[in-house]
Amino acid sequence: MGSKKISAAQWLTLSFLILILSGSILLYLPWASADGHTNYIDCLFVAASATCVTGLVPVDTSTNWTLFGHIVILLLIQVGGLGVMAFAAFFALLLGQKIQLRQRLVMQQAINVSAVGGVVRVFRYLLRFTFLAEGLGALILTLRWSGDFGWAKAAWFGVFHAISAFNNAGFDLMGGFKSLTDYSGDVTINLVISALIILGGLGFYVTYELYNYPRKRCLSIHSKVVLIMTAVLILVGTLLLFIGEYNHALKGMPLNTKILASYFQSVTPRTAGFNTIDITKLYLTSNLVIILLMFVGASPGSTGGGIKTSTFAIIWLAIYSQLRGKKDTEIFERRLENQDVMQALTVFMLFTFTLVIMTFLVSLSHQHDLVKVLFEVASALGTVGLTLGLTPDLTVMAKVWIIITMFLGRVGPLTLGFALAYKEKQPEIHYPIGKIMIG
Repeated sequence: MGSKKISAAQWLTLSFLILILSGSILLYLPWASADGHTNYIDCLFVAASATCVTGLVPVDTSTNWTLFGHIVILLLIQVGGLGVMAFAAFFALLLGQKIQLRQRLVMQQAINVSAVGGVVRVFRYLLRFTFLAEGLGALILTLRWSGDFGWAKAAWFGVFHAISAFNNAGFDLMGGFKSLTDYSGDVTINLVISALIILGGLGFYVTYELYNYPRKRCLSIHSKVVLIMTAVLILVGTLLLFIGEYNHALKGMPLNTKILASYFQSVTPRTAGFNTIDITKLYLTSNLVIILLMFVGASPGSTGGGIKTSTFAIIWLAIYSQLRGKKDTEIFERRLENQDVMQALTVFMLFTFTLVIMTFLVSLSHQHDLVKVLFEVASALGTVGLTLGLTPDLTVMAKVWIIITMFLGRVGPLTLGFALAYKEKQPEIHYPIGKIMIG
């Protein structure tokens, strides 16, 4: 297949595959591991998790890897979070090169904008905004941790966790698989990490419009839906976790710490993977809430996964319209195209189908509690990184299925489907209408 036959979706998929394989080879090098050797399947798992900004790890990130290994993981998170083409465009712009049409198409696919026009301008903003947000977050975290670790270690921790949080990766250097549980009541760390997660998960097109809002004084329907759904999901998640765990996982904490921990644990399933409370001790109802939050995920064109907030909103809007007997799906006095509704439904069904199939395959390869397996698969598919303690104990075959699940979650079932099914454009042919009874 010549390069001219490869679609933007295929380029995007291929770039992630190459990045994962390259990262796994670097992590397999003797000087990447603290003891000089890590099983290749674990190297591949961590490389996939970092590239797909998931955060699931079979070995402890802090103690298993050397500084070289940590740097490799951080680079995989940064490049995987923004996309390989974002960095290719960055260096092309840096060298003053012109961005060709094919590159623009791949860039458009990478950030999920509807038109090619202006995509380079959005990419310039994307890169500036990313480095600014990560830099500011790293500075604040460095200042906070300087008293705990000393300036050198605090600076490294600040940079690592800021990049990990903004890219919704969930990797941490705290050791012992404990994430940020030592800081459940720390306002600075909770607010900075959660702010970076939210900013990275809104989608670059939304933050671009917010940046220009003081001048243009308007937001697109997409941005309004994303902002409303993000606020609703965070609020509802916080309330459900606060009420459900008040006298359980949150027991013994001061009231302000309970609120802060509930808020943080509502933000992080969409789709970062940090935790400030031990989620293995949560009630089943709270686990289900987190699974639903992981399923929805972040927003289009962001560093996060899931079916996306806008997809979730469109499906509920379509259901609401059908219940009211209306043919059109409407919001903010505008009508959504049927094609958008069908695409949202396709994403939802593909995501659900993938979740069920992968849960079955992992269960087949690793006999364990169904809730833990479902939670693990949902976390991988939503590129979240939360686990109920199952990841280190997975069999080799189960790890392979989780790697595939993380890849599908990052690239997107729909994008991957387009990549595999790509063919020359065919003329439209309409068959006679047929009727199937429903209900």
